[in-house]
Amino acid sequence: MESKSLPLNVIFLPHLTPGHMNPMIDTARLFAKHGVSVTIITTQANALIFQKAIDNDLHSGYFIKTCVIQYPTAQVGLPDGVENIKDATSHEMLGKIILGISMLQDQIENLLQDLQPDCLVSDMLYPWTVESAAKLGIPRLYYYSSSYFSSCAAHFIKKHKPHENLISDTQIFSIPGLPHNIQITSLQLQEGVRTRNEFSDYFDAVYESEGRSYGTLYNSFHELESDYEQLYKNTMGIKAWSVGPVSTWINKGDVQKRHNEDLVVESKLLNWLNSKPDDSVLYVSFGSLTRLPHAQLVELAHGLENSRHNFIWVVRRKDEDEGSFLQDFEQRMKKSNKGYIIWNWAPQLLILDHQATGGIVTHCGWNSILESMSAGLSMVTWPIFAEQFYNEKLLVDVLKIGVPVGSKVNKFWSSVGEDAVVKREKIAKAVALVMGSEVESREMRRRIRELGDAAKKTTEEGGSSYNNLMQLIDELKSLKLSRGLEEQ
Repeated sequence: MESKSLPLNVIFLPHLTPGHMNPMIDTARLFAKHGVSVTIITTQANALIFQKAIDNDLHSGYFIKTCVIQYPTAQVGLPDGVENIKDATSHEMLGKIILGISMLQDQIENLLQDLQPDCLVSDMLYPWTVESAAKLGIPRLYYYSSSYFSSCAAHFIKKHKPHENLISDTQIFSIPGLPHNIQITSLQLQEGVRTRNEFSDYFDAVYESEGRSYGTLYNSFHELESDYEQLYKNTMGIKAWSVGPVSTWINKGDVQKRHNEDLVVESKLLNWLNSKPDDSVLYVSFGSLTRLPHAQLVELAHGLENSRHNFIWVVRRKDEDEGSFLQDFEQRMKKSNKGYIIWNWAPQLLILDHQATGGIVTHCGWNSILESMSAGLSMVTWPIFAEQFYNEKLLVDVLKIGVPVGSKVNKFWSSVGEDAVVKREKIAKAVALVMGSEVESREMRRRIRELGDAAKKTTEEGGSSYNNLMQLIDELKSLKLSRGLEEQ
């Protein structure tokens, strides 16, 4: 009877990079809002990123806390506070951050022993947590922060290796095993898939740990990619729960409050947006990890200017590495009042939800896709690395809510050669189609708005993501209860 009265105790272990961490924190908060006792394990600098939201939840009466572990900054030779992949400014620094993350395993395992959770929700990039959970006799849920589509595409490429024995890296081939004819080139696959590198073994372990997990949690929803949700379940043979879009769900009802916080910081931006007609502004953002080479920044600037549409462009300070090109461009845009440059951090949800915003240029990171979709915005797709090229295919070929700029090479950071630079003409053409009033553009907008409505409905009581979360929590409670009876 004792275990019945105690709440379900679940540990969340996010990876230290924004695209993985943000959705997992939102998911952890959803569990807490539905009666689960939640502990998030992370390092000091990473805890600071989301601690305010956790404190607010705690004050609202939910059982949620952060457990801080020590990041080995000195040991790996990093400055204090550098504990997240987004903080890397060079390949060498990136290597040190990844090494530091790999050194956290012992601390985490000791904590798991102390905390004795009923379930461990682990980011996919900690494959060793399969053993950790097995030692404790608890289920390990594999958290995948992207699409079912990308997971299925990666699985069938790994299984059938259609990219091997082709004439060239630019030869187009179809991905076998998928319900749609999806064509791609070897250059658009992750580097470690094209040719084995120092990360290939690690990703093999990640993939292998997925099949040995109790199940998978997806930040997706049934109405968005039901074909691929079903294909994933049939192919992997493990349970999967779609509980997304988690950002839309957790922020429901807080929209005005969040906007008010942003407004204090961004009144100039808001005045600019308010001065623009509805659906006339294009939002341009490449996420927190992308670094565009100088030649590409120049083409992008001219492409946006030549498109003749209003735009907001988020530029990382680290991108401005050659002369004052972007500063000069910013001055020119201020004069013409066509463009607005935001340096570093942008209140993304405020911009996406504003009635003046009519489209987005996206790197096809899954979180940005879901946020744009929830806001009903068509997308100019510009994948850079990881699974983003698969996500582009989902948007363009399956859902038909995106227009590609023609990005050709899957490469982390700015090490792409001149030949891979997307030219201004292609950028302007894609923008014109997404922001235009042609039949194709209007159809695209209609489809994305339908998906946006579905994204909101799925997390309401009785919606598919809502039901999935409730069912999962009930299942974990039953498992806890049966373990308790076994131990008696």
